[in-house]
Amino acid sequence: MSKRMSQLKSIVPVEIKHDATEAVKLVKTLANAKFPESIDVAVKLGIDARKSDQNVRGVSNLPHGVGKKIKIAVFADVADKEAIIAAGALKVGMEDLVEDMKAGQLDYDRVIATPAAMKLVGKLGQLLGPKGLMPNPKTGSVTNDVVVAVKQAAKGQAVFRTDKAGIIHCSIGRATFDDAHLVDNLTHLLKDLKRLKPSASKGIYLVSCSISATMSPAVQIDIPSLPI
Repeated sequence: MSKRMSQLKSIVPVEIKHDATEAVKLVKTLANAKFPESIDVAVKLGIDARKSDQNVRGVSNLPHGVGKKIKIAVFADVADKEAIIAAGALKVGMEDLVEDMKAGQLDYDRVIATPAAMKLVGKLGQLLGPKGLMPNPKTGSVTNDVVVAVKQAAKGQAVFRTDKAGIIHCSIGRATFDDAHLVDNLTHLLKDLKRLKPSASKGIYLVSCSISATMSPAVQIDIPSLPI
């Protein structure tokens, strides 16, 4: 652990929970790296991650975006590619896009596809899967309305899925955001997580939540302080 991180951890007791506004203010004071740090959230869910019917996966259309340009590739066999490009896609294609990706051109944040294109996209499973880029209906990335999907993705979304420990990780913006905007994004995300609670999950569902900047320790959130 670096000297800087040790110093920061000394002023952020892990056992203390803060209301969302206080937590955001504190994290932003810790975000003093020489680049714009993202604000990331980790939410522990009360699920059994070993059971497929309790895994949580989805997307949250954050009201204030994530503060970065989202690189989007679209698999769609359509005549009017210009509308998809205008919506925010970097590239639209079919077999040509498959060949580009097989050649190593995978510098994308989101991949969106029409249902008809998924048979083709399936050939890229070993490339897209490990990067979390494989289109999935649960994240809104498999749809016939690709223009709307691209517009939403370009604005900035929190795409999440539980890991083996039942935790979701995603970004809710940058340290340069207004405090209120970060709180709004966090609240919106937790509302969406709450809505996706598996019926098999019993007891406390939103177990814990913390936020951190890219180069700072985590700050615990008092979940009941949020209007969710």
